[in-house]
Amino acid sequence: MVVALQLSTVAGRPALAQRKQQPLKARRGLLVRNQATAAAAPPATGSITGTKEDELAINAIRFLSIDGVNKANSGHPGLPMGCAPMSYVLWKEFMSVDPKAPKWFNRDRFVLSAGHGSMLNYSLLHLMGYDSVGIEDLKQFRQWGSKTPGHPENFLTEGVEVTTGPLGQGIANAVGLAAAEAHLAARFNKPDAKLVDHYTYVIMGDGCNMEGISSEAASLAGHWGLGKLIALYDDNRISIDGHTDISFTEDVCARYEAMGWHVQHVADGNHDLDGIRKAIETAKSVTDKPSLIKVSTLIGYGSPNKADTHDVHGAPLGASETAATREQLNWPYGEFEVPQEAYAEFAKGAQRGAEARKQWEEVRAAYAEKYPEEYAEFESIMTGKLPANWAEKLPKFTAEDKGLATRLHSQTMLNALAPNLPGLIGGSADLAPSNMTLMK
Repeated sequence: MVVALQLSTVAGRPALAQRKQQPLKARRGLLVRNQATAAAAPPATGSITGTKEDELAINAIRFLSIDGVNKANSGHPGLPMGCAPMSYVLWKEFMSVDPKAPKWFNRDRFVLSAGHGSMLNYSLLHLMGYDSVGIEDLKQFRQWGSKTPGHPENFLTEGVEVTTGPLGQGIANAVGLAAAEAHLAARFNKPDAKLVDHYTYVIMGDGCNMEGISSEAASLAGHWGLGKLIALYDDNRISIDGHTDISFTEDVCARYEAMGWHVQHVADGNHDLDGIRKAIETAKSVTDKPSLIKVSTLIGYGSPNKADTHDVHGAPLGASETAATREQLNWPYGEFEVPQEAYAEFAKGAQRGAEARKQWEEVRAAYAEKYPEEYAEFESIMTGKLPANWAEKLPKFTAEDKGLATRLHSQTMLNALAPNLPGLIGGSADLAPSNMTLMK
């Protein structure tokens, strides 16, 4: 249980400067950190604030993830084990998706920014009823040519919205998805017809918040007031090297609050389903700010000997620890075996999504009839089909024309294309006058 070096003086533990003066053997002893001193760690055992069926469904996520990583002898089981409760509440009760129509436009988007925990994403897709991820696909986790690669790939696995892996990339992509929703809603929605109305949900980890790109994107999200972006921050305080306090001790919530986000904290993400539910409901009620929900969890929850350690972060539990975890969580089922009661709970979420899609199809049909021009433009953007004769609007040049800087030619072309390509969106990082991306 190796793990963390506190860089500031803490009661009962010497400061870094004092430690450096001690013999190496003694200093190693100070690196041992037990459960009692783990900062704000939620309880390792207890009962969830839910039903027996809720517990079965949550543990189904955990053990599909454990079994997939064990079979591949590679992967990250700890995150899915800790994030199972928040993921279950989110997908069953809030996510508006239809597994039988994965590309339905007005579906909610889910981004697993902590893409290394990909078995969480695959387990959820399977349990929700997506045809793209069957039990056999879960058994092929991390195998060549499978639909369940080590990190989620949106071009391989239907239901995966964003390819993630490099930490921070997913939350940045999610900001883009939420920005697209806000832009399209402002452009096409009518007082009597909400054609565009969906949320972007994210699960991100400590590693995502360590990366600079997450702050850059989050700052822009706060500036734009993207109220339909909700990020659940898996605060498990573990990295591959050990506890995060060896290098990362900032107040993440204060940072996001300073960037204009609405911030909440669920102190016990292992058991408090009511707290998770209430936090998401509250986040949805805040319409002028993106939301960060810090959910404190125990990485590898249920593992008697590896929970809350880096050992469960990026390595299989192994046969003996898996057996001990099955006993600890009272899971009598075999490898890749899921009780029907668990499937039934997720089916409720899928049914809710199917009904939402049906209602949206009615809205879409009425919109198309009442606003045919706007709908044609919307369809053009959604399908990528270019308007007829768009190329005829492009300027023409000859070899005799006076030479110009390429950025001036770029500005000419952008201004010619913009009125004729309704889906064209561009920009530059506060450099429009230099890049000549200003629209005339």
